[in-house]
Amino acid sequence: MTAIDDFFTHYYARRPVNATFTGVHAYDDRLPDWSSRGLAAMDDEMRSLGTALAREFPAPPSAAVLRSSPDLLDAELARGFLEIQRAENASMHGPRGNPALWTGEAVFSIVALMIRDFAPIEERVEAAIDRLHAIESFLCHSDRTEARNDQWAAKAVRDCRGAEILLSTGMDRWLDSAAVPAELGQRAREAAARARETFRAFAESLSHAADAGTSTVACGADLYDLLLTRGHFCTRSRADLLADAHERFAVARADLDTLARSVAGSVPEAVARLAADHPAPNDYLPAFERTWRECRASAEQANVVSWPDWPIRYVPFPPWTADAAPFLYYLFYRSPAPFDPYTTYDYVVPPLPNDRTAVEQHLRSWNASTIKLNHVVHHGAVGHHVQNWYAYHQRRSRVGTIAAVDCANRIGLFLGGTMAEGWACYATDLMEELGFLTPLERVSQQHTRVRMLARAIVDVELHQGSMSLAEAVGFYVENVGMSADAARAEAVKNSMFPCTAIMYWLGTQGIHDLRDEMKRREGPRFSLRRFHGELLGYGSVPVPLIARMMTEGSASPSGQ
Repeated sequence: MTAIDDFFTHYYARRPVNATFTGVHAYDDRLPDWSSRGLAAMDDEMRSLGTALAREFPAPPSAAVLRSSPDLLDAELARGFLEIQRAENASMHGPRGNPALWTGEAVFSIVALMIRDFAPIEERVEAAIDRLHAIESFLCHSDRTEARNDQWAAKAVRDCRGAEILLSTGMDRWLDSAAVPAELGQRAREAAARARETFRAFAESLSHAADAGTSTVACGADLYDLLLTRGHFCTRSRADLLADAHERFAVARADLDTLARSVAGSVPEAVARLAADHPAPNDYLPAFERTWRECRASAEQANVVSWPDWPIRYVPFPPWTADAAPFLYYLFYRSPAPFDPYTTYDYVVPPLPNDRTAVEQHLRSWNASTIKLNHVVHHGAVGHHVQNWYAYHQRRSRVGTIAAVDCANRIGLFLGGTMAEGWACYATDLMEELGFLTPLERVSQQHTRVRMLARAIVDVELHQGSMSLAEAVGFYVENVGMSADAARAEAVKNSMFPCTAIMYWLGTQGIHDLRDEMKRREGPRFSLRRFHGELLGYGSVPVPLIARMMTEGSASPSGQ
């Protein structure tokens, strides 16, 4: 056993819900211990693990050394993860200060058992019963959070509402769907009823708690910089990134206006035309599958990436989670568990409403551009899905295999974000380069670039204290064209998870810059397919670190 093995043992045991989503099922009956004593014990373990990793695998002199040593790479990544986890536990942005982390963890501990057929349903129901019984003691410890931001509390209350729906009609539908034995089903319903009362009481307690005001919004420069350097492994300063983002944002907005005028006359007119271009009701689900096949054919014809044989099937939400989903952090594409077997993977989308007027409104939101850019290219096709396959099958990094797994509130390890989101956004740029987007869809994609840069700006400004939450909302409304509600939701999410919104731009720009550098180095020998293969072959490892591994100490690493 090495210190790296000890790290994974710690990771899964202390984060049992993450383990379930990852496909490690030894802890499916448990919730994490976030009590004061539990967090202190976790911190002690992480401190000891960091020391053991440093002793057994000393920090390398350069990133080039990591390229040829998976153990050194994993040790460096694990140390960074442990450092930021300890810092988060000490901050108000971890379990100490955010009740939404607790409610999300609790409700998705059950969702994780309901949406994947990784074991016979009887086994999963037994595990769910144990977790349902544990929710009461789990949430009681969250009363010790030291401060509550009203916006974060509102998110927790919404989670509680979703939990009540999930654990009533949702639980009944789940149990009935597989004809669970009567005695087991009765125990599950009784445990769900008790958990519902716990969620209801917790929501009520939040409504009476004193608001901490804006004091919990900014994580502060010290924590933000730690997340940047030890989470994203970025060597650029916060000030440099902010100045760059502001400059690129101004250019991106001007380019959006120019493109929209040339295609539709204005941005609002382009948005209106995009909404009007949607599938007919009877073509709603087939449109996803058809666009997915077209995306794959386009990428393969251009020979830009080796596309794995891992098909997607677009299906409606499972009946047992459909009603609760709108209240929860319920992803349409939730990354497959790397250690669970899959052939065809189900990508869930909301079913069409029953009301005729609501159907038209739904289809205008889920229009052809949204289907293509978001649910096919970015998520279900060459973006997240292809990147996940590479992450799960590469052998360079065990950490890189699990880092970007979607868990209860966020991905499994913070450090996986720049690759996961960076590649997915870059993939959409790539498909635009290949001519896969219509002129109107190019306007939508340019609008996405504007939003991505705006989020990077807000992320930095909000957490260094140079922008208030209200100013962040105003920035999104005035400069990006978001509605007030959408802007507020985005700003609140930015406040909850510092240094997260920036990872989209940091990863996307990092991949573009690395590609330009490798093309400059290799000249006519440069192969886009080979470049993408090597990049993806590192798994969900920070893009800035991959860039250094691919460029330091070698004139042409892609040619190896």
